[in-house]
Amino acid sequence: MGRWIASGLGVVVAGAVACSSGGQLSEAAQRGRSTYLSVCIACHNQDPALDGAVGPVIAGASRELLEARVVHAAYPPGYQPKRSSSAMPAFPQLAGQIDDLHAFLAECCPAAR
Repeated sequence: MGRWIASGLGVVVAGAVACSSGGQLSEAAQRGRSTYLSVCIACHNQDPALDGAVGPVIAGASRELLEARVVHAAYPPGYQPKRSSSAMPAFPQLAGQIDDLHAFLAECCPAAR
């Protein structure tokens, strides 16, 4: 029985991922955080509210911008880029994860909006 309790506590702790604002992330934001940490931090900062080595701050980015940049390596109409770089490639395989990424970037750093 002790193993079940310990396993259950591990699930609770893993599910209680805290964000920098001190709150807990929704399930969608937790999935987005996982994607962000496994893909995006290659260029963006581990903290989306800070500039990365190559990529700019992306905390609070709109869903429209995320879809354009991540899936198509483009910008939405009328958007003024933060940097004049075309270093970011398209990641079309992440098209189904845009909503989760958006949730994470919206919830992780509300002050950055």
